[in-house]
Amino acid sequence: MSANGRNLQLVAGCPPHLVYDGRKISIEVKRSPRAARIKLRIDPRRGVVLLLPKRASLAAGMTFLRQEIDWVASNINRIPETVPFRDGVMLPLLGRPHRITHAPDQRGFVWAEGGHIYVAGGEEHLPRRMKDWTRKMAKTEISVWAADYAEKIDVSYSGITLRDQVSRWGSCSSTGRLNFSWRLLLMPEEVMTYIVAHEVAHLRHMNHSAAFWALVDEIHPRVDQAKKWLKRHGADLHKYGVERVEGV
Repeated sequence: MSANGRNLQLVAGCPPHLVYDGRKISIEVKRSPRAARIKLRIDPRRGVVLLLPKRASLAAGMTFLRQEIDWVASNINRIPETVPFRDGVMLPLLGRPHRITHAPDQRGFVWAEGGHIYVAGGEEHLPRRMKDWTRKMAKTEISVWAADYAEKIDVSYSGITLRDQVSRWGSCSSTGRLNFSWRLLLMPEEVMTYIVAHEVAHLRHMNHSAAFWALVDEIHPRVDQAKKWLKRHGADLHKYGVERVEGV
């Protein structure tokens, strides 16, 4: 077992979880009738995911996890510490830091002003109101840029959907629907607009051909800088607004 593996402790409770340098990391157990063997993967939002075939026992899954503890330890840093929506938390809004600030004396809404995101009403409603507000703001920002890029290259799309996927920031369906992660709202504007431009360009070229990249470069000239930012900072954005219950 490596040094990293020795720092990682499997606690076989109910439910089981991992402890790594004082952090409690959840283990999500999933069963799949299509899985032929036990598998492990790291999910930035869910922790360690243990995938079991339909008839495999949890004990067999735990044994497999112990055997793969060095692999888990070497990948554990891909799971960022969560930053839930709470009073006082710093949140990057279009790449600029804003402090979530509870405003109990105000009523019923959320607004950004002077480096703060004010959330009115009872504090118990703050996470839900922040979730609703960030999605609304993301769709507003993305919609403006999508319409602008679509007009520039004379294409149209059937609609915009917001999701919270881990594997990609955006996609374009064959029906012309654009899909984006709401977390684009947390990126600097030039990075967010690159992703929007990328997906709008797919409305003309449903591939990654030279013609596609030439079109992206034409409507968004800072592609390389945006890609570098995403490679360096993109994974970190998945920690915000996560209400993960550790150990579940």
